[in-house]
Amino acid sequence: MPQVRANLIRVALTLGLGLMLVSVALALLGAAVGSTGLESLAQVWRDPTALQIVWDIRLPRTFGAWASGALLGLAGAVAQGLFRNPLADPYLLGSASGSSLGVALALAFFGVSPFATQWLVRLGLTGAAFLGAVGAVLLTLMLAKGVQHTLKLLLAGVIVGVVLGALVSLTMQVAPDVMQAMQAFMLGSTGFVGWTACVLMLLVWGLCMVAAWMLSPVLDGLSLGEATATSLGLPLPQLRAALIVVLALATGTAVAQTGLIAFVGLAAPHLVRSVAKTLHGSLILLSSLMGGVLLMAADILARWLIAPQELPVGVLTAVLGGGYLLWLMHRGPTMPTRGSAG
Repeated sequence: MPQVRANLIRVALTLGLGLMLVSVALALLGAAVGSTGLESLAQVWRDPTALQIVWDIRLPRTFGAWASGALLGLAGAVAQGLFRNPLADPYLLGSASGSSLGVALALAFFGVSPFATQWLVRLGLTGAAFLGAVGAVLLTLMLAKGVQHTLKLLLAGVIVGVVLGALVSLTMQVAPDVMQAMQAFMLGSTGFVGWTACVLMLLVWGLCMVAAWMLSPVLDGLSLGEATATSLGLPLPQLRAALIVVLALATGTAVAQTGLIAFVGLAAPHLVRSVAKTLHGSLILLSSLMGGVLLMAADILARWLIAPQELPVGVLTAVLGGGYLLWLMHRGPTMPTRGSAG
């Protein structure tokens, strides 16, 4: 048994180191990929315009993609552990529909566009998306009458997502001029991420990572069943509420900055579990690193495939992530249901 545990720890450490090295390599590649090709990177030391392209556009976009993916990967691991469901994703509590409704209402009432660069306008849309996500989670909690029953939370999240999604469609029907702007948000994009957004996402990621790591024993207990977790003396209602706060904060921050990006939070924990069997403390960190790598790689592909134009990164992650999950389902009769060893 000690030898098996040592091997599991070794595999987890190797995976974590590998993901960090891949992140560094992708960050360097992200600085080189863009509509102007490699010339901007080659001329960065002697051309102020090239320096501005790399420093003000490519680098914050690349690091922003990593930070957003890391938040979604963390939230996905927490969601799957909290609901004991391998198909749970960060948007399960209605945060995606809530953030979409927040942005749609902001566009309809104030007439601003996500393509605007003024910091006040961007802050307004970011705040609307974040408040919409948090409001949707609070509405889900209210309908579920707290966090005591996982099944009620799941059902309430589905209901809130459907109702708020219908309100988004109604808003776009009443104010059709917001459709193009909403499409950019709903397809997801890292093209408008600046250094301020990068710093914000990294700070929130650090806060959520510390909180999730401290709460990881709760997820380990829940993986054995609620009765077992209760018998261990865990105050489940309070700890569930804390985990939902972490889930909502991580998801809301990522969505507010980069829009709705599909499958990263769902696929990242699955990829980690396919390589390393570990407890939730390590699983959350590795899933976060995996999410950062996935979204950074997808963003680089979105910029490179049809350059100088680019694909919406959310479409690319949906195609690649959906394809991976279909392959995973085809490969085996069942999908993993626990995030812990054994």
